[in-house]
Amino acid sequence: MSSDTRIIEPKSPGDSAAGSRAQWSGKLAFVLAAAASAVGLGSMWRFPYLAAHYGGGAFLLLFVVFVFTLGISLLTLEVAFGRKTRQSAIGAYRQFGDRYSFIGVLSSAVPFIIAPYYCVIGGWVTKYAFAYVFDSPSAMADGGTYFSSFIANGPQSVSFMLVFLAVTFLTVALGVNGGIEKANLIMMPALIVMSIAVAAYTLTLPGALDGLVYYLKPDFSKFSIDLVVAALGQTFFALSIAMAIMVTYGSYVKSEVSIPTSSVQTAGMTLGISLLAGMMVVPAAFVAFGSGAAVAENSGPSLMFIVLPQVFENMGPVAGALGFVFFLLVFFAALTSAISLVEACTSILADALGAMRRRALVIVIVYMSVVGIVVALGYSGLSFIQPMGEGSTILDALDFVSNSVLMPAVALITCLFFGWIVKPRVIIDEIRRSSEFRLADAWSAMIKYVAPVCILVILVASIGKSLGFFSF
Repeated sequence: MSSDTRIIEPKSPGDSAAGSRAQWSGKLAFVLAAAASAVGLGSMWRFPYLAAHYGGGAFLLLFVVFVFTLGISLLTLEVAFGRKTRQSAIGAYRQFGDRYSFIGVLSSAVPFIIAPYYCVIGGWVTKYAFAYVFDSPSAMADGGTYFSSFIANGPQSVSFMLVFLAVTFLTVALGVNGGIEKANLIMMPALIVMSIAVAAYTLTLPGALDGLVYYLKPDFSKFSIDLVVAALGQTFFALSIAMAIMVTYGSYVKSEVSIPTSSVQTAGMTLGISLLAGMMVVPAAFVAFGSGAAVAENSGPSLMFIVLPQVFENMGPVAGALGFVFFLLVFFAALTSAISLVEACTSILADALGAMRRRALVIVIVYMSVVGIVVALGYSGLSFIQPMGEGSTILDALDFVSNSVLMPAVALITCLFFGWIVKPRVIIDEIRRSSEFRLADAWSAMIKYVAPVCILVILVASIGKSLGFFSF
């Protein structure tokens, strides 16, 4: 333990702020909130198409390994950091000295970049949930024309985005306990039950069991550096790591809650719903296309909005009901994550500016509405803005900056900061206030050595591939 003897402690103890800061009512409330943040479009939309693209089982296996090693380690770190300082990211890092505030600023930039375009996609999901009630299922199953026409219709796209934003803002405005906690107590159980029901029905379709085998059976011939990078990146995206969210949510955690146990439960719930999402989508796509190769070829961001409506349309009289339930399910998942993004932004502003929570939320509402409108119009009136070259959109650029650059960079800096500057002992001591933490030495090694190397691989590979420096 000699490497941990020189420790930088925060200027003020975390409990000094606990009395005036909102807190989750208990461990269940925190786990549901953390899982709700993690279980969003990353699990319901991104995970299934990545699993389909990379041959199912091989991707699943690697993702599970990363979630229960790197993922849980970083999740534990961020939650404990938030609880110790009782601050969101900027204020939390500032407690260790003003020269470290820049880490909090970088971390806090992530939710401010992601939230507007995330809500645009949430608007797309909202539109499809409405469409399965008021339109014919065959209207959406036209090979992509319906979807393209919708996002190219500026007023309509913006309108559905604003509906999604309104529900998100209303929930956050009701507060940590009165809004976020109560919403999660309703939506998370509903999300789990609906996921199981839709997945079970999907597996009754002719040929779906062959799709399940394709989804679960590892095919190591598909193993590649690209697959490793995708699985690592999905681990960050799925667990809301390096987004300042878990630091904020950790700042609401009571001192007696076991952080390692809560982190394992959060990761387990997130993984379970991700696997269920894959069981809904991949076998259904297999039924539609008839082979794993065809599923992989048709996988991608369009899988949910273009391919799945074609699958539902072939299900006869249950097509409309199944399509509505599926997109309502995705709406719940998107909403729970959007709530956590807005809450993080609100808490960051309130802590950094010393502003009232209500005033901070108003600023966030105005910012997200304006930026969200710009992103939505990137497919219509502002489509001439192509930040990353011909054919790219404003959303593409924001997604690249946040997910491929800032998130891995923030995670890398965070590991270096706690591994080598303030030392792991600061976090270990905080965790041991409420639990034994028998794996402290293994966790320290992960934060100091393993995680930085893995994260550096993501950062270099993502940027290098996106800029065309190399391909794999």
